[in-house]
Amino acid sequence: MSPLPLDPRPLIGRQRAGLARMLRDRVGGAEFDESHERIWFTEGERWFSESDVIWQVHADTSMFIGGIRALLLQSLHPVAMQGVSEHSGFRGDPWGRLQNTSRYLATTTYGTVEDAERIIRIVQAIHKRVTGTTPAGRPYAASDPHLLGWVHAAQVDSFVATFQAFGHRRLTDAEVDAYVAQSGEVAGRLGVVDPPQTWEEILALLASYRPELRSTPAARDVATLLLRDPPLTGPARLGFGVLAAGAVATLPPWVRSTLRLPTLPATDRLLVRPLARSAVVTLRWALSDTTGLPQRPQPAAAG
Repeated sequence: MSPLPLDPRPLIGRQRAGLARMLRDRVGGAEFDESHERIWFTEGERWFSESDVIWQVHADTSMFIGGIRALLLQSLHPVAMQGVSEHSGFRGDPWGRLQNTSRYLATTTYGTVEDAERIIRIVQAIHKRVTGTTPAGRPYAASDPHLLGWVHAAQVDSFVATFQAFGHRRLTDAEVDAYVAQSGEVAGRLGVVDPPQTWEEILALLASYRPELRSTPAARDVATLLLRDPPLTGPARLGFGVLAAGAVATLPPWVRSTLRLPTLPATDRLLVRPLARSAVVTLRWALSDTTGLPQRPQPAAAG
């Protein structure tokens, strides 16, 4: 009689838990467990529920790619990038900036109204301190509704584009409009004036910014950090590279050209997108493991 095969499940379980913990440490930081507990288990009214499309989009692991894409797109606005380069620790502490953004998205999407309003006040206070003067001598402020509108539009465009490309399903046109409107609820509270309510309005707003966008040393610095020199080593660096390539594959040709990135449609279609889709599926599998954490969903954009 041949011996029974070894049961691979314990090893797979450990690999899964290890990958999940690494992702949580990177995206959620040292306070992940505490933040997760507060967001998901604090009693109180919330702006959104499981039936809302914003809940579903922000819970999907395609958000890992969406975040990279949003940073690349946002970097094309020279004034917004000047504020980042002069006041942000993005290059010195990119993970810290990612963790803060992730916590903001998770709290405003899933947290109580009280916590969501508190974190918006914190971000607004930070924005008020981010001020300076452009090379042309014009003052700028991160709290400027015009700059906030650009950051919001680029973010919504990126999250929708990557969810449609790599999410667990495709959104209908009505769901895309609902996502835009729900994201606009939060953006309006932060300071965006008349945030778009439909996908057509998002596209129109993005187009209105085109004359202001260009490649700058700061924008190319962001692209270098994200695409050529990410602060990772070993397998994690390779995995991040696949996600970053997926982000680039979803950018419009004009953005890629402005950022001096190659445009290779056949390579994107036959190689990059399938690899990125497989990576997202792996991340979704890893984050469905809740070992050692309260048994609630594990969103990609969550603390």
